[in-house]
Amino acid sequence: MAYVDHAFSISDEDIMMETSYIVNNKPPIKEIALAVALLVFGTVAIVVGIAMAVNKVGGDRAHGIFFSVLGAMLFLPGFYYTRIAYYAYKGYKGFSFANIPPV
Repeated sequence: MAYVDHAFSISDEDIMMETSYIVNNKPPIKEIALAVALLVFGTVAIVVGIAMAVNKVGGDRAHGIFFSVLGAMLFLPGFYYTRIAYYAYKGYKGFSFANIPPV
């Protein structure tokens, strides 16, 4: 009979087989709040920047365009992570709160 080393074998009595795994998929509140704040402030900055460009606030259109570009830089990551959080909350396949990086 061949020697069998049971130290590395998997059996039914193995502790790993008996425990159940619970997926911790709770929403990260701080990260979602930051994403929503970026989305809101970015949207407001884009709208205000367009209004500044149309009305030539500051003497020319450059101030409004610059403000709109800054708003877009806030809006894009805010929209991206808010969308991930929304889809994870709704349970869409492939989306999880783990996809949102910690702050």
